[in-house]
Amino acid sequence: MRLKITRRDAVIGGIAASMCSRYVTPACGSVPRPTTGVNFKIPAGACDCHFHIFGEEARFPFWAGRTYTPEMATVSDSLAVHRALHLDRLVVVNSLVYGTDNSCMLDALWRFGPRARGIALIDDATSEADLDTLASAGVRGIRLNFVNFGITDADVLRQRFLGAINRAAKRNWHIQIYTNLPGVEALANEVLNARVAVVFDHFADAKASLGVGQAGFAVLLDLLRSGKAYVKLSAAYRVSRQSPDYPDVAPLALALVAANPERVLWGTDWPHPDSSHIPGRSTTDLAPFLQIDDGLLLNQLPIWAPTADLRRKILVENPARLYGF
Repeated sequence: MRLKITRRDAVIGGIAASMCSRYVTPACGSVPRPTTGVNFKIPAGACDCHFHIFGEEARFPFWAGRTYTPEMATVSDSLAVHRALHLDRLVVVNSLVYGTDNSCMLDALWRFGPRARGIALIDDATSEADLDTLASAGVRGIRLNFVNFGITDADVLRQRFLGAINRAAKRNWHIQIYTNLPGVEALANEVLNARVAVVFDHFADAKASLGVGQAGFAVLLDLLRSGKAYVKLSAAYRVSRQSPDYPDVAPLALALVAANPERVLWGTDWPHPDSSHIPGRSTTDLAPFLQIDDGLLLNQLPIWAPTADLRRKILVENPARLYGF
């Protein structure tokens, strides 16, 4: 794990971040930026609980086993986006394109400073010393990505989940999981008995078109009610095809918030990497970002959480508790 960040890197990053925080002009023409203004009051301390940074490949090489190759989306790009959305706190999720090399995410945490936390990818080769370094940099959880690798076998899900718990429990971290509703069902008992909190990404990959009655959604609601699991209201475009504002996601979101508003988080999934399998596109071909309007997506939150108190829980209080802000 490449961890060293020089003082020169930090100074340059700080200058770039300061400059970019004043402007919303893209550093790269294809990096998504909000085109719709936020139409409700964002509480102080609001947090984007899920986004990625993709740095210069020369500094942060991609993992050979990745499933796609993203464009570049920098800390400066992120600051412009989050400034436009009036979001103060940030959670950087290391992307699978880097495998278990968390250097790009760590560099971003250094540049963001105390306003940010991180989610790491690890494996059996990640040492305890590596985990200590991650913790001291602001990492607060381990991500298991089952969707992008097509992992559906229940025994494999449980094995990897239990292995991650053993590493996370020593540091009071949580486990963040990207799986579908059958995966939620397969892990339900393990989640209930876990020594750490569990977070399901992106609506647990529920399908908006199938509504709240789809198989496995009731199990997700029960896990939220138990207090052992969180869910991220993030990447609505990954569970719906009704662009640009994805209205069919509302019943799912309303049900999740009603189940336990203290276990709901919100995130952009910026810069919206396209990890889909497209015929003719190899894993090393550049995959353009999906052009998602994060302002329009954020404006769905008052529909999903109709009161200011609910929105404060989702945007401020729940992230502060989970990530230790």
